[in-house]
Amino acid sequence: MVLAKKLKGNPKKLGLLKDSRGGRNMDTNTKLILSTVLASFFTFQLLFHFISYWFSAKVSPGFNSLSSEKKIEWNSRVVSTCHSLVVGVFGLYIFFFDEALKADPLWGDSSVVKVNISIASGYLVSDLLILILYWKVIGDKYFIIHHCTALFAYSIVLKEGVLGYIGNFRLLAELSSPFVNQRWFFEALKYPKFSKANVINGILMTVVFFIVRIVSMPPFYSFIYSVYGTEAYIRLGFFIQCSWISTCVVLDVMNVMWMIKITKGCIKVISLIRQEKAKKSLQNGKLD
Repeated sequence: MVLAKKLKGNPKKLGLLKDSRGGRNMDTNTKLILSTVLASFFTFQLLFHFISYWFSAKVSPGFNSLSSEKKIEWNSRVVSTCHSLVVGVFGLYIFFFDEALKADPLWGDSSVVKVNISIASGYLVSDLLILILYWKVIGDKYFIIHHCTALFAYSIVLKEGVLGYIGNFRLLAELSSPFVNQRWFFEALKYPKFSKANVINGILMTVVFFIVRIVSMPPFYSFIYSVYGTEAYIRLGFFIQCSWISTCVVLDVMNVMWMIKITKGCIKVISLIRQEKAKKSLQNGKLD
């Protein structure tokens, strides 16, 4: 009460009080983001270097017979799957239930979204380090481009407190990664290509990848078109506008490239299955 009386009628002092509160909130947000990114980074490093080795040997007897190079990629994909499940499921919850964020997709601020994007950022830094350390085994220039582009985009969301809804929407693409990784696991363990588990996973991989990474493109870019030129869009500033659109274009070009690769693989498997069926029917005809 005394402080309120002292500040009454003094706009400068009131402004200073407001700024100090804003500063404390900013410090709290920064601490939350940094602590989450660091916790995410060290968790995924621990998972790659220690936990995955122990867990994989327990649940998959074939793991121990893999070469050291295969084990490195195996552990990398275990980490990728864990990350995808965490941020994907978390992202779905935010997408469906965070009403405040949906009400203001460009400027809506959500600590839950910041946590999810911070987890993803920690993983990306961790995976970049692993890619560099084991470049001869798992190095891939497209993954470097993907990770750096995504990190740049997420840094804007976390630093500026804008486009949280967009950042979370882009994270939903990670829901396809577990199926992509599972396909590699089956291949590493030398599962027959036409085994039921392999075929089912292949179908799910193609369908989910297509939905979360390709089907989502038209509504996403339609949304950009709908907000273009609005007051909320203009307030973002030229740098954020360009960064938002350019990073999304880069990531989506890669998504299209990967989709084409998956589709070609799917068509090849379907044609091989047909050939196998034709051979069996021919053999049955000769036997008859």
